[in-house]
Formats: sequence, C-alpha cells, structure tokens
Amino acid sequence: MGGMLMTSCSQANQESEQPFDYTVEQFADLQLLRYKVHGFEELPLEQKKLVYYLQEAALQGRDILFDQNGKYNLIIRKMLETVYQDYQGDRADSNFVNMETYLKRVWFSNGIHHHYACDKFVPGFTPEFFKQALQSVDASKLPLAEGETLDALCDEVFPVIFDPTVMPKRVNQADGEDLVLTSAANYYAGVTQKEAEDFYNAMKNPNDTMPVMFGMNSRLVKEDGKVQEKVWKSGGLYGQAIDKIIYWLDKAAGVAENDKQKAVIEKMIQFYRDGDLKTFDEYAILWVKDLDSRVDFVNGFTESYGDPLGMKASWESIVNFKDLVSTKRTETISANAQWFEDHSPVAKQFKKETVKGVSAKVITAAILAGDLYPSTAIGINLPNSNWIRSAHGSKSVTIGNLTDAYNKAAHGNGFSDEFVYSDVEKAYLEQYGDLTGDLHTDLHECLGHGSGQLLPGVDPDALKAYGSTIEEARADLFGLYYLPDAKMRELGLTPHDDAYKAEYYSYMMNGLMTQLVRIELGNNVEEAHMRNRQLIAKWAFEKGAAEKVVELVKQDGKTYVKVNDYEKLRALFGQLLGEIQRIKSEGDFEAARQLVENYAVKVDPELHREVLARYEKLHLAPYKGFVNPVYKAETDAEGNITDVTVSYEEGYAEQMLRYSQDYATLPYRN
Repeated sequence: MGGMLMTSCSQANQESEQPFDYTVEQFADLQLLRYKVHGFEELPLEQKKLVYYLQEAALQGRDILFDQNGKYNLIIRKMLETVYQDYQGDRADSNFVNMETYLKRVWFSNGIHHHYACDKFVPGFTPEFFKQALQSVDASKLPLAEGETLDALCDEVFPVIFDPTVMPKRVNQADGEDLVLTSAANYYAGVTQKEAEDFYNAMKNPNDTMPVMFGMNSRLVKEDGKVQEKVWKSGGLYGQAIDKIIYWLDKAAGVAENDKQKAVIEKMIQFYRDGDLKTFDEYAILWVKDLDSRVDFVNGFTESYGDPLGMKASWESIVNFKDLVSTKRTETISANAQWFEDHSPVAKQFKKETVKGVSAKVITAAILAGDLYPSTAIGINLPNSNWIRSAHGSKSVTIGNLTDAYNKAAHGNGFSDEFVYSDVEKAYLEQYGDLTGDLHTDLHECLGHGSGQLLPGVDPDALKAYGSTIEEARADLFGLYYLPDAKMRELGLTPHDDAYKAEYYSYMMNGLMTQLVRIELGNNVEEAHMRNRQLIAKWAFEKGAAEKVVELVKQDGKTYVKVNDYEKLRALFGQLLGEIQRIKSEGDFEAARQLVENYAVKVDPELHREVLARYEKLHLAPYKGFVNPVYKAETDAEGNITDVTVSYEEGYAEQMLRYSQDYATLPYRN
C-alpha cells in the first residue's frame, strides 16, 4: 500500500519565525492543531496560483469521502449541522453540548465511525432531544427527499445513529466473518465477501505483467441479481463532485510549471472523465517521472485501508511543495537505494536486482483533504501499483511542516515522564528522538515500500485483508533494521552510534503499550498501522524473551518497557523482515493470517486498563488532526490574480461549516 505513517516525532523546522499558535482545540479523544506553510510567501506568483487552483480542486472532493465511509453520513452531517446552527433552545443543556461534541467527531472522522478504531460513535444525547431539536428548525434546511416527512427520515436514520447493533463498524477485520456484510463502509451494496472476491478474481489474468488495480474506483453492487460496478467518474457515481474537481484541475494545468506537470494534470483529468484504470496507470507513470516540479499534488482514489478487502480506494488530496533544505536528507537515502536493497536481511530471490526510480523529498503541505484531513499521514509513498513501482519507481515524501507542528504542540506534555522507563531512555529521546523519528519515516517511505519483489505469477492481492498490515510491517521493519547501520553514520545521517536507540525504544514502547490509548477497553486492535506496530513489537518481545532482549518491568506499581539488548533487538527485526518479505513475495496468505492473528490483534486487558488510567491523568488526546490554512486570491480590476495570501485564524467549527456550505458537491443520497 501507499504506506502512510500515522504518527511520528520530527526534527523541527529550523527557520526563525514569529510566535505561532499550533493548538486550536481539544475534545473527546481528539486535538486539533494548525500547521505553518513555511515558505509559501516566497513562491513565485505562478506557483502560488498553481497551489491555489490545486487546493480548490482538493476541497471539492470532501463529500466523496463522507459518502464512501457510510451511506448515511452526508444525511446525518446535514441534520447535525442544521441543529447546531439554528437551534434556539438551551445550548448549555447537556444534550446539546454532547451533540456538539458528536458533530465535531463526525467532522473529524468524515462520518459516524471513529477514524482510526472504526467503531461507531456512541451519542451522548438522546433520540428524544434530537427529534425535538429537528422539529424546531426550518424543515427546508434538512436533508429531506422530495415528499419525505421528518418522521420518515428519523425512522430511517435514528437506528444508524443510536442503535449500537446497526452498522457497528466501518471496517471489520475479524477473522472468519463476512467482512463485506459486516462493514459499514459504502463500497459494496447487496454483495457478500465471496461474491466480491469472485467478481474480481474472474477479471484477473495471472499472465498480465501490467495489471490494473481492479475495483479501485467503483462501488460493487448487486442489481436485478447481477453483480456490477458503479464507477466513480464524470457522468457516473460522484460525478457532480468530480466535475468540480476537473474544473479546478483544468485551471491548474494552465499554470503548470512545465510540460511534464501539465501532462500529469491533464492525464488525471482524463481519468476522472473516463474512469478507465489503464488511464490511471498512465497518470501514475507520468506522475512518478515528474521530478522537476517544485509544486506537487495527490488528488484521487488512493489508499485502500477503508475497504475491508483492501481493494477500493478512498478519495484524498494533498497539495504541497518541496522543502529544498530538508530534501537533501531524503535524497541521500534514495541515492543509495541499491546499497540498502543489496544488504537487507532478505533472501536473494525476494530482492530487486535493480532498484528503479526511488525519488524522495521532504515536502511542505499546503492543504489537506479527503482521507488526509483532518487526521493525516506524515509520510507517503506512491503509486500503489506493484508493477509500476518495479518498472518506473515511486515517489516518497516526508511531510516536514506537519511533523514540525506535532513536535512543537507536544513539547513538555508529560508523556515521557509517565511512560519512559528511566532517565537514560529520556535522554536518548530528548537528544535524538526527533531526528530518528524523521529518519525512520524516510527509510519506511523512501526505501521500505519500494524494496523487495513479488515472485512471478503472485497475485498482488493474495494476502487479502491482511495485506495492508503486512505491507506496513515490511516498510517499518526495513527502516528499523537500517537505523543502527554504520552506513547511516557514513552517509552523515545519524550523529552518534547510539542515536537509533531513541527510535527503537519509542517503537517498542508504542507497540507494546502506549498505542493502546487509542482503543477502548475490551476492544481488539483493528487499524492496519496499529496492527503492524503491535505485530513487530510483540513478535520481537516474544522471540527475545528467553534472553530478556526486551522486558516489561514493574516500577512503583507501574509497567514500563525496558530494552536490555539493542543489538539483539536489531537482529530480531532483521529476522522478522526476512519472513515478512517472504510472505509478501510468495503471497503466503496462511502465514500472513497466523502472524497477524497471533501477534497483532489481541490485547492484554490488565495492561490496557493500566495504560488508559495513566494516560487519562495527563489530559492528553491520543489522536491529532489539523485545521487547514485559508488561501485568498487577490485580483485586479480585470479579475486577474495578482497575489495569493495565506492566513491561519480560522477555527475548527468555522472551517467545517464553511466547507459544508462552499463544497457541498454531492446529493445526500448516492
């Protein structure tokens, strides 16, 4: 997969700057931050215009993701927003206050299920209150179908909001269940998991050396007893939103930096018009080869984590430009990609003989949208097509200004004092944590996802629901294995032989303990990135237990992770990397299933309870996301853009309501 890293520390941007408030607000388990678009003001006017047009194209796709995440999300969002804006009753009443929090969570998750854990939110307000509130507002502002009464709307929608047994999980990954029928994500309608798998397996040709990613841009439905695709394209499903995206992409093509970039944008427009997956592959190849443009973007159906079968892609967008100083670090890594591939602890038949086209850069995000907003990745590696990566390479990015914002917002929050074992580990983290966090992201994205190869004839989807977890584990392990390597010192990337210990300790602490703050007591681990981290940490912990490589120790009644032998821990990471690459290369579904189910899913309830209690006392939010900056085009009397300005004052609710008004691109039912 595209390998999005979800959490990281980062080396702070070194530029001097005026005081900037990185925090916006905190509620439930969420904290909203701002990010600074360092260097935007210095861009030439044509690049500013390009960013402006691309960010408009990004914002136009917002409703697509809401609908992909659940068929009632747009309806529910509109009902909530109308009450939130127009309710004349007691707004200090607990029902209203809890409804406001619920709405803020729906905005954050682009739907009624948790963005990370995938569980449906439990409303803190009553159906009676909500019904009365809906009755009190102007009915013309509600998402009523023609001739539909409010009672009928409530009868249909209220079980979705209030009944915990209706659509309980957006993405269900439980082994042995029908993952399609038990997932609320709106990628299938009327089909079973077996019908979906049979439909796409029938399309695949094992001898095709350039296979498209079947199903990536469609909903699979059964109508009149026949299984068929409804393609997301102009004139098709989501066409109203896609046409507006096309409009702004067309404007962007008019101010492209060069012919290569113009060709990329025009090919993306063509794909949005024809919905042909071959066109998408042509776009991906052009995009990978455009290395000269400073401004870059992703806009489209990209990552498949939201589909329980790991095929259908959620809509996302990011607009960015290259951080020229920080990119020197990633360029050094990518320039040595062949060395890293040749020296990895992976069997020779699973390695690439020749590593092609690994380009890497540090970028400054200018806007986030779709599945990258408000919660976002801090690293991206695309495209996801295995054959394109092998034949043409990939682009890897680390998003520098986001990691910078995370870092500055977290300074002095008490987390290390509560969970880190001793002053020794704290010193490692204080001195090297930001740098090695960045380097791990770089190695994960630049090299990890691009390493290794599938054996001839192996289906890229052979690992099915376990594919995302295995792929993320593979990329993480590649980075972990190389962080301590002498090559990193030789290349001038690490300042000290012990620097890697900061990331090793942080990773094991997170995988064994602290990421548990992200799930509710009694739940298993569901999300692919969390599964990946627990898989690696628990496997290394168990395999090194006899030699006490890593221990869980008690101190003053609290549990801590203690790493006793960092060198042996590296050897274990290397061993697991070799096995996971074998699983990927051979398409060994059963071995993937065993690894994930044995190490990545189950949680020790006592340890979980302890971690949650300790974390609660810190009053921190385990999940973070961003409010976007606001861009304004300044124009002359003829309407020509003379400048584009950026501001950071907009609040969270203010931004979300503006987006719902200005970028409401789809009908409530699709």
